[in-house]
Amino acid sequence: MSETRFSKDHEWVRLEGDIATVGITRHAAEQLGDVVFVELPEVGRNLTAHGEAAVVESVKAASDVFAPVGGKVQEINGALTDDPAGVNADPEGAGWFFKLKIADRSEFEGLMRQGDYDAFVKEA
Repeated sequence: MSETRFSKDHEWVRLEGDIATVGITRHAAEQLGDVVFVELPEVGRNLTAHGEAAVVESVKAASDVFAPVGGKVQEINGALTDDPAGVNADPEGAGWFFKLKIADRSEFEGLMRQGDYDAFVKEA
């Protein structure tokens, strides 16, 4: 069973067991416009919650991607290196950025559920 939560920085995290898959939300991808470059973290790197994890560049701007939860990077989505537009095509699915082994489940529990995130975006 998996569950997805959202950060105020517009990242999503899908937790399956102790593996968290992270990407940017559809809202973030729409705000960025056409993504032209993605810099992903190295496998084995330890990330801290809310710390810089990756970079995404679009025709409009470059933005940092933050780790919504801390942990050790297990896998990166290498397909985005060759085809960064995959972020725009399916930001909350095949356009994921990295997977990490979560260090503290309470960090995940503190993130927003879908309804709360939707309300947060509408208020912004």
